Amino acid sequence: MEKSKCKVCVTGGADDRSKVDFLKSFPDADTRLVLFEADIYEPNKTEASIAAAKSIVMSCVRSRSVKRLIYTASVVSSSPLNEDGSGFKDYIDETCWTPLNLSFAYTNSNLTILSYGTNSDIGELEMVTLALGVVGGDTLLSYTPLSLAMFISPLTNGEFTYQALRFLEELLGKLPIVHIDDVCEAHIFCMEQPSISGRFLCANSYVSSAEMANYYQQNYPELHVKQEYLNGPKREIKWGNTKLIKKGFEYKYDTKMILDDCINCARKNGDLPSPDNN
Repeated sequence: MEKSKCKVCVTGGADDRSKVDFLKSFPDADTRLVLFEADIYEPNKTEASIAAAKSIVMSCVRSRSVKRLIYTASVVSSSPLNEDGSGFKDYIDETCWTPLNLSFAYTNSNLTILSYGTNSDIGELEMVTLALGVVGGDTLLSYTPLSLAMFISPLTNGEFTYQALRFLEELLGKLPIVHIDDVCEAHIFCMEQPSISGRFLCANSYVSSAEMANYYQQNYPELHVKQEYLNGPKREIKWGNTKLIKKGFEYKYDTKMILDDCINCARKNGDLPSPDNN
């Protein structure tokens, strides 16, 4: 990518001053980074968010110079739930779509499902949707991202973040997880392909919250996992995200590496005590 002459536009990367300063700290940002202020209506309203996404797509089409649009989405839209909510399919892959208007044991008011498929209106523009699992690993940010807080919630007893984790588990059967480094590499991979389009799930592991908690208990006993976090539903659902792999993408981080990096990052940020403090 350092040798590439193409221009890449990233939206939603500068929501506040701290994120703008972070972007400006990148190597060669003084000559290669250009920031624009854009108004996408009121992003807290679903209708406005959908309209904004469609507006971006059509702007790319009208430009006649944009080759590919990569939409970073979430596997929240890819639940293997049956349409009537009676149970789960025995697999989860890119053919799964979350049924609408269903209630769940754990609620999350921020659930938004946005799908904008390839159609004749977008002409030759290549559309790629990367539906990310729960993103873990390290962070260069000065604060702990929500997804990382969800990973360590069985250790911090954070009620909101643990409820968010359980909500995803009830929605998706288990938890698709992925390392931030693999997320970045997946985006670069999709940018560098001669031609690519379609919907891809991006995660390298599919575990339950109880499996995560048990891993913490076995490998970090000094952090004291509550007994209630060690038990949970056991669902035999297969993770079938092979589309990216079939395209040639290789994940570098497995479950152990993802969870270990979450612990190390949380300790670095002061969210969990270091081994020396126990």
